[in-house]
Amino acid sequence: MAEEKSIGAAEAGEPANVTARPLAAPPRVGVFAGRFRWVICGLLFLGVTKNYMDRQVLGVLKGPLQHQFGWNEIDYGNLVFAFQTAYALGMIFVGRLIDRLGTRVGYAVAMVFWSLASMGHAVANSLMTFAIARSALGFGEAGVFPASIKSVAEWFPKKERALATGIFNAGTNVGAIVTPLIVPWIAVHLGWQWAFLLTGALGFAWLILWLILYRKPEDHTYCTSDERAYIQSDPVGPSGKIKWARLLQYKQTWAFAAGKFMIDPIWWFYLFWIPDYLQREHGLRLTQIGLPILAIYVISDVGSVAGGWLSSSLIRRGFSVNAGRKWAMFVCALSVLPIAAVYRISGLWPATLLIGLAAAAHQGFSANLFTLTSDLFPSRAVGSVVGIGGMAGAVGGMLIAQVVGHVLQWTNSYMIPFFIAAAAYSIALVLIHTLSPKLEPARIDQE
Repeated sequence: MAEEKSIGAAEAGEPANVTARPLAAPPRVGVFAGRFRWVICGLLFLGVTKNYMDRQVLGVLKGPLQHQFGWNEIDYGNLVFAFQTAYALGMIFVGRLIDRLGTRVGYAVAMVFWSLASMGHAVANSLMTFAIARSALGFGEAGVFPASIKSVAEWFPKKERALATGIFNAGTNVGAIVTPLIVPWIAVHLGWQWAFLLTGALGFAWLILWLILYRKPEDHTYCTSDERAYIQSDPVGPSGKIKWARLLQYKQTWAFAAGKFMIDPIWWFYLFWIPDYLQREHGLRLTQIGLPILAIYVISDVGSVAGGWLSSSLIRRGFSVNAGRKWAMFVCALSVLPIAAVYRISGLWPATLLIGLAAAAHQGFSANLFTLTSDLFPSRAVGSVVGIGGMAGAVGGMLIAQVVGHVLQWTNSYMIPFFIAAAAYSIALVLIHTLSPKLEPARIDQE
């Protein structure tokens, strides 16, 4: 780690041979000595996995619940709309709350809230009560990405943030893999209510780990002095809170928000409708959708890590942050285009693989998009900026919920949704480049 410390000092504009003031020697933590930041990354990965399990249970059980309660496609779209509306509102408050309470307490509060909301689905018995449960779930789940991105900003130097973001963001795929594998079994053998109860209860197991393991690097006994110096090797700006109204003055904020508005609805579409697509278009039963969905999200896991690795690798090879991030996003935008042809493919596995490629491209694009917040803003503003962007993405999700619900009800075809999915990333990249052509950091701390 001494080499990492010297590199970090040189990048911070200090002589490489400057010795940091000795700190109290923390206890060694075995193989994680000097690398405890990756334990934190793993904890974030588990939190995101749990988050996506909770939000996908309804999508997996869409068919049986529609049959039991008599919902049509528009009714189901309205449930997704309720989730997205609350998620958007949650982003207004929860992202700000993370910055005010701090990452450790803020994430813990969000986890408890949304886990209880997930379990609350088990007592729903009508469209209205499901809508209330979905709204509560959406509001609480709004905390996951502001807290996770802020954690990465606290525990990783800029050169590693895209990779760390790609790793924890892969939890979205693992959650989407695990849910269709276990939820059908639970629903068949124990009843659909237990699917919501058991997945929701997992949040309290995660909470114990979080409260035991998470502190800032400067307060953590498992973070060695060399690792702390490496983490904090980037120039440090002033502390203090930044008002949302001030953040909205910067084009960098709008660049991130525009990207989220365009791409987040596509991921919601995959999450809430792909199980139905597999059953409707390929004749699968509820207990048969697990393997194709497993393939889709395993492929997308690779895309999440690869997208973060690609931009980080380009930057290490001498590319600017601007070039590294945008080239990576451009590759992802190209890779998603073939999904436009999925609706015409009759074979289950060719369609599955094309959807997997598009999901991988989304995750690679998303990892780099999230990392832009810590590239463009100081750590004290990251939670709020992610909240603003998340709200924009949720508004886009509200729109896609209505579009897909009505299109399916009127046409009984997935053609239009897949066309929208193919075009969204190219449009997002154009908007990001237009609003922030050089990815210059917002000069908040100089004003």
